[in-house]
Amino acid sequence: MTLTRRIWIQLIVVAAIALAGVAYMFFPVLHLPALLFGVGQYTVTAQLPEAGGLYERGNVTYRGYQVGRVESVGLTDNGVEAVLSLNSDVEIPSDVKAEVHSVSAIGEQYIDLIPRSEGSPPLKDGDVIARDQTSVPPNISSLLSATNKGLQAIPQDNLKTVVDEAYVAFGGLGPEIGRFLKGASALALDAKANVNELTTLVDKSKPLLDTQTETSGSIEAWAANLATVTDQLRDQDADVATVLKEGPGAADEVRALFSQLQPTLPVVLANLASVAEVAAVYRPNLEQLLVLLPQGAAIVQATGVPNRNTKVDYPGAYLSFNLNLNLPPACTTGFLPAQQRRAAAHEDYPPVPEGDMYCRVAQDSPFNVRGARNTPCVQKPGKRAPTAKLCESDEEFVPLNDGYNWKGDPNATLSGQSVPAPRDPAAPGAGLPDPAPAPPVAVAEYDPASGQYMAPDGKMYTQSDLGAAGGPKSWQDMLAPPAP
Repeated sequence: MTLTRRIWIQLIVVAAIALAGVAYMFFPVLHLPALLFGVGQYTVTAQLPEAGGLYERGNVTYRGYQVGRVESVGLTDNGVEAVLSLNSDVEIPSDVKAEVHSVSAIGEQYIDLIPRSEGSPPLKDGDVIARDQTSVPPNISSLLSATNKGLQAIPQDNLKTVVDEAYVAFGGLGPEIGRFLKGASALALDAKANVNELTTLVDKSKPLLDTQTETSGSIEAWAANLATVTDQLRDQDADVATVLKEGPGAADEVRALFSQLQPTLPVVLANLASVAEVAAVYRPNLEQLLVLLPQGAAIVQATGVPNRNTKVDYPGAYLSFNLNLNLPPACTTGFLPAQQRRAAAHEDYPPVPEGDMYCRVAQDSPFNVRGARNTPCVQKPGKRAPTAKLCESDEEFVPLNDGYNWKGDPNATLSGQSVPAPRDPAAPGAGLPDPAPAPPVAVAEYDPASGQYMAPDGKMYTQSDLGAAGGPKSWQDMLAPPAP
């Protein structure tokens, strides 16, 4: 058969088209441009402590996606260097960790690039992944050898028992174990999707762990105390069981009691709430009282020791019957004047005069030393005042006078503090009417020893016959203070 020139031309054109089609199909599939000419590739060197089974043409993955291949693996003075050929169309952060993994226990090895920081610049041609940023899997042969030795150390009889007991424990639990494995897989997938949050959680847990380390002594003490409590509960198991058994009945009785006290119990509790507020303020005073009360009781008991188990006519606690009447004299400063005081014989109950009535002499005066003016202020230690308002304010107590020079109405004060106002006889609820007003009565303090007294006019007078010297005349003289 003779081929003409035209046929030859047609055959050449068909062959060229076929070759072009084959090249177009095989070049992208086999990555021939990258393999032959390095088109679209750049190289990165990973420094490894050992090869770990890695070989040339191994895969390189990033986030589970193949991004290149291992171009070469070679020895160095400090370990192994693997040259990675990566696709330039995938940007990989430079802050990355290279880990050698195995597809399976006996499968091929590959390098997985794990990013550590998304904000780092991308890798470029010639970059090096340092050795401290790489890792290799353990040698499978060493692992299998260690596993074999471990199994040989287990007695065969005990191993058979373990297998039998495992069969008894997990037999028939296939669906449950399957659900457990599915849940574990879902948990692992969620953890992978939230790896940044988990990394942040691990990083932020360091201060908490440091705190636990610094307070290890307190934690050990708490654990020891908890162990003591649990030991007591174990030792008193019968009593605890009794409480749990009898507890519902006791609760029912308490509920019935509260039901019976329903009309009055809320009022009592409301009053106790008010008392609790006062007790909270005066808590230091109550604590001091509880501290001193046993000592005071012991002192009182000690005074009766001489009389204990004895029958004698003399007392064990010796008392003085010197009444010391009018020593010091009664405090009248800060109260109503003598002209406005009610007689002791009256049996009515008029309203209390307005204002606070208390002894308004100096706080260090010998008059009425335990009076209201020397009440300690609980919330301001060291301060004493007659009223709560004065205690809470920054104002200091100002006396009217020294107590020895009373010159009339105590309402005439320059201190600015409130003073009692005279009682209004016409006020409602005044009770029985007061008797007709008597003429003003002058009151003065008389000294029986010297016969001197100060009159309302401010002058000193002497009248010695009111307290004649020469010894007591009657038993009433015992009520007067002794002469100096």
